[in-house]
Amino acid sequence: MDLFTLGMEEKLKRNAPLADRMRPEKIDEFVGQEHILGEGKFLNRAIKADRITSMIFFGPPGTGKTTLAMIIANSTNMIFEKLSAVTSGVKDIREVMDRAEENLKLYNKRTILFVDEIHRFNKSQQDALLPFVERGIIILIGATTENPYFEVNKALLSRVMILKLESLTRDNLKKLINNALFNNDKGLGEYKINITEEAIDYLITIADGDGRTILNSLEIGVLSTPRDESGVIKIDLDTIKESIQIKTARYDKNGDEHYDTISAFIKSMRGGDADATLYWLAKMINAGEDPKFIARRIIICASEDVGNADPNALSIAVSAFNAVNVIGMPEGRIPLAQAAVYIATAPKSNAAYVGIDKALEDIRAKEIGKVPIHLRDGSYPGAKNLGNGIGYKYPHDYEGAFISQEYLPKELLGKKYYEPTENGYEKEIKNRLLAYGKEL
Repeated sequence: MDLFTLGMEEKLKRNAPLADRMRPEKIDEFVGQEHILGEGKFLNRAIKADRITSMIFFGPPGTGKTTLAMIIANSTNMIFEKLSAVTSGVKDIREVMDRAEENLKLYNKRTILFVDEIHRFNKSQQDALLPFVERGIIILIGATTENPYFEVNKALLSRVMILKLESLTRDNLKKLINNALFNNDKGLGEYKINITEEAIDYLITIADGDGRTILNSLEIGVLSTPRDESGVIKIDLDTIKESIQIKTARYDKNGDEHYDTISAFIKSMRGGDADATLYWLAKMINAGEDPKFIARRIIICASEDVGNADPNALSIAVSAFNAVNVIGMPEGRIPLAQAAVYIATAPKSNAAYVGIDKALEDIRAKEIGKVPIHLRDGSYPGAKNLGNGIGYKYPHDYEGAFISQEYLPKELLGKKYYEPTENGYEKEIKNRLLAYGKEL
């Protein structure tokens, strides 16, 4: 590398965002992810022993996925190659594979290939990696914000280790701030900065566990605040609020956060927690989730989890769906909230849901019984000659519009699919069935 190139690289480093300048180069400098990087933990031991296997780092933005790959590159004797799944195609992959194969044959050196945003590789691109991972020509390190179990093909998944990175804790984020404030070489140590605890707490909150966000937000706050007469940059809560963009909830409508959030929303309704229900609903609305998707999930929950304990729940859920279609957003949030709270606070029964699944299991796994002859259609000419409908008792001809007769195939007589609970209106249904002579 010539002096001009070295000078340009140095200049680029100085002008890089704070998060890039502060990127640790050694494992001992890394902040967070103690569950895999703590002393004696798997990745700590593997890096220090230079015993790296193929792996995929999976976690939210700003948790250190790329940084960990760079630390591995700095601490291994292997050749390091890097691809971005956003800009690389099969041709780029093959060129790297050719070099890796040549380096292994000529110099007995294996190659680590780091693929950023590996979830963006399509099936053919992932398949191009597979034989080289399988033969040990490359050690694959992927990074993704998406759940690899959804986005990476099974053949490749079976040959890598999945390591989940967690959002950084408040203590982790505070440590990053302090490191940056007092680092003269790469951080903000050259500035005289006076920042209040309130401002730091606010920065930590808006970062939402993202180390890159907190460092770059801190840098914007510092660089956009003029010095006072003594040359000190004073940053208080108001200064930070004016300097930093308002926090938005992390949410990818096609990714893991989408599935986790809707799961939390449904489980909160099922569990009867109206406050949590509204919180997760607000998160989805704020992130721009399709309101009709939310309404459909409320309808499902109304039937699956409330059922006949409160039959009105389904009507309210369907009405909310129709209301959202008519009025749109943002007003649609109101009927969504009304329906979700109603479902959360309603008595619960999944008896109908369990019952239909039991019946389906019998239909699929057992011989399907014939329709009893007295229940068959007797309305067409000649049906009576076949015996169809003969012996059927019309319930409205009897007191209370009820008469006991068999409705199941003879092979399933006495089979119970619907077992009503004592909850809400379903208790009345249970009493009515008992009055009809049903054994429950």
